Parts: sequence; C-alpha cells; structure tokens
Amino acid sequence: MIGQSLVGLWYGFGVALQPHNLMWSLFGVLVGNLIGVLPGLGPLSAISILLPITYAMHPVPAILMLAGIFYGSQYGGAIGAILLNLPCHPPHAVTCLDGYPLTRKGKGGQVLGLAMLASFFAASFGILVMVFFSPLLVSLAFKFGPPEIFSVTLLGLLAGATMSRGSPLKGVAMALVGMLCGVVGTDVNSGVMRFTGGLPQLADGVSLVALALGLFAVGDFLRNVNRTVHETRAEPVRVRNMIPTRAELRKAFMPMARGTLIGTLFGALPGTGPTITTFIAYAFERRMSKTPERFGEGMIEGVIAPEASSHSKTQVDFIPTMCLGIPGDPIMALILGALMIQGISPGPQLITQHADLFWGLIASFWVGNVILLLLNVPLIGIWIRLLEVPYRYLFPSALFFIAVGVFSTDNSLFQISEVLVVGVVGAILAELDFPMAPVLLGFVLGPMIENNFRRTLILSHGDLSVFVRQPVSALFVFASALLITVQVVSALSRLRRGSRAMLRT
Repeated sequence: MIGQSLVGLWYGFGVALQPHNLMWSLFGVLVGNLIGVLPGLGPLSAISILLPITYAMHPVPAILMLAGIFYGSQYGGAIGAILLNLPCHPPHAVTCLDGYPLTRKGKGGQVLGLAMLASFFAASFGILVMVFFSPLLVSLAFKFGPPEIFSVTLLGLLAGATMSRGSPLKGVAMALVGMLCGVVGTDVNSGVMRFTGGLPQLADGVSLVALALGLFAVGDFLRNVNRTVHETRAEPVRVRNMIPTRAELRKAFMPMARGTLIGTLFGALPGTGPTITTFIAYAFERRMSKTPERFGEGMIEGVIAPEASSHSKTQVDFIPTMCLGIPGDPIMALILGALMIQGISPGPQLITQHADLFWGLIASFWVGNVILLLLNVPLIGIWIRLLEVPYRYLFPSALFFIAVGVFSTDNSLFQISEVLVVGVVGAILAELDFPMAPVLLGFVLGPMIENNFRRTLILSHGDLSVFVRQPVSALFVFASALLITVQVVSALSRLRRGSRAMLRT
C-alpha cells in the first residue's frame, strides 16, 4: 500500500509540473492569496466567479486552479489578521486575538514568518495523510452499497447543517431548501419534469454556477453595497524581520504540532469547517499553557496553533470529497460540483479511473504551498496596498465579470436572471441570519441521497429495515439520530435557561 502511494505521488508530480498545469496552479494560489487578504470576498465567492471558466478547461488544470484558490486563501487571511487586525474571513478571527497585539509590540514580522512556517508544516502533514490514507479509505469505500452511501451522505448533510453558524434549526431548513433546488428538473428514472414551474429553461435543473454566484457573490454585494471601510495602515514588513530566532522556533514547535493534529482530526469529519477547528485549537492551546491569562495580549502560541489547524484541515478536507464524494464544507461542495460539471464522479473509483487528476492534485498541493511560501514575502506589501481599494470599485467590477461568466456558460440570459433572483433571496435570508452554506451542501448532496435511497428500496423491494440491518448503514443511521437528539436536547436546555432568566428578572 505504501509503495503504491509513493509511485502514485511520483506520477502526480509529473502531472502537476507540466507547464500548463503548473500555470493554472500558480494562477489559483495567487488569486486565492489575494482573496484571502481582501475582506468580504472569500474563497467561496472567488471559486464561484471562476467556475464558468472551468467549462472550457481540461479537468486536471481546472481542479488544480480551484484547489489553489482554496488553500491559497488560507495564507492570505493570516496577513490581514496579524498586521491589520482585519479578520478577513471567519477562520482567521481567532488569529487577531494575539496576532495584532504582537504586531503592536513590533513582532509582526516574526509572527508572520512563524505563521507561514506553521502553515507549510501543517499543509505538508495533511498532504502526507492524503497520500497514505486515501487508498486505505478507498479500499474500505468499495464495500459500500446504496444503503451505506445513503446513510453516510445523510450524516454528512446533517452534520454540515446543524454545525453551521447560527441556529441548527435554521441550518437544517436551509439544507432542505438546497435539497429542493437540487431535485428541480427532469427526473432521472421517470423522465418527468418536476418543480420547474412550467419553465422549460429549468428542465436541466438549477445551475450550480447560478446558485453559488447568487448566494455568495451577488448576495454579499447586496448586503455590503453601502459598506464603508475605515483606512488602516500597517508598518512595512521586511524580509529580515520575518526570520524567527531559534528560541521562537522552539517555542512554536509544540503548538504547531498540536494544531496540525487537531486540524487533521477534524479534516475527515464532515460539517466541521475551519472556523470551528481554529477556535478548538486556540482553546486547547490556552488550556495547555502555564500562563493562560496572557492569551489575548500577544502569545505566539495563540497564533501558531490556529493557523496550523486551519491549513492541515484544508488539505485533509479533500479526502472525503475525492474518495467518498462527500464534501466536508461548502467550498468542498463547490469543488465537488466542479468535478461533476466535468463529467467526473468523485468516489472510490476516482484513483483508478482518473489517476492523473487525483495524484496530480495531491502533488500540486506541495508545489502550490512551496510557491506560496516563496511568494508571500515579496507580495505582502502589494496585498496591504490592495486593502485600500474602495468597495465602490471592487464590487461593481466583480458583478460585471459574474454576468459575463454566467452568460458564457450557456449563452443564456435566463441564467443571469437566475443569479439575480438567487442573490436577492440569499441577501434577504442572510439578513434574517439564515446560514447560506447548508444550501450548497443540500444542493450537492440532496440528489445523491435521493438516488441512493431509491436504489436501496428497489433492491430491497420496498423494505425500509435494510438501512438498519446492514451494520455499516445502521452505524451511520444511529449517528445521524444521535446528532439530531443532541441538537434537540441542547435547544431545549437553552430554552429552559432563557425562561428561568426571564422569571428571575
């Protein structure tokens, strides 16, 4: 097994280092780095905007570009958090707690250098986990039939919905909305059009590109159209200031290792986004510290552990997505959708049927992380200057490219109106504090759940007990029921505490 993994990795480097693949990987990490620095955009918006480009691309460079945007944004997010106290994206909010106080003490360069080293170390560990554990997971996945796939996909959907930001009930509701959007169109088995409202343009279903762009690009623009950005300047960072001392390296090593292990553990669990992972790593590091009261005043451990956990999780997130077809978070769901657009079905047979894509992607992680490590130092000054670009110029430009990209996918003005409708509805729901991420998870996983449920009932002649008779399926069904029970109990306990507080007042 180890020998096969090493041979596959060697083959992957041959694919990733091909000039056109390397060019698109470089483009992805640069765009991701820029997106990571700029507040309000995020990798979801960037991947949504660039998704139409992948229609005319070969699958390998297309996925390498999207993956580069994903992990490149993690590097860029640390820059704004540490130097400017700008949590450009939720996973880096915890980095601000100790990163910016260290910058005010004149240690911003050293902390940024340590954060980049921790990011590279954690990403490398996550890649090794992918190399050696993905084939093992695939060998186990071959034993999965329709009942097992249904139950594990259901668990992934429930975990992503209930563990999202805000109310678990709202998360489940938005996941159901996504599932309803996913079943719009022509039924695969009967050929009957359903939920189309009499519109023939919806015969092929709701467009993934339109849904993603509407929710995460147009919706964000409508919510931030009157946003004003307070000008914040950071001190210039020089290369020599980013080189940490041996004492700082020794101090940062154990938090780096612990954060990497936490991120790796949570990377294989669906629904646990990088934000949850970084806060858990920070809380664990504070508990391990002999001086927990100093956290928030400028502790290196409070920066290194969350950054390492975020990067290791980013890499390991690809294991369930590529090997099982189950995305761990909304960005993975979007990349899963990009694979389906290319006519590639993620799952256990991906390694054998599309070895160039799988191993090329893994090798590109190392290539892209090395590029990011080398380029981040000279580009930091440029990224900080870009933070001063007014939103009144940034967002209209993005809207123009959204319209062009959506129209170019099918030469249809209907899809542009589709994006507009989804964007307006998404902005209203977001203002009402409904999470948008479960919609995308439900849209991608909903058809998978429906198809495997129907296949199971056909094979079992309508016997529902087959889901609990199969041991693996029964395990995941029990886990889904346990997850729902825990959420219901916690909701009831919150209601009781709230009622007691009202009675006291």
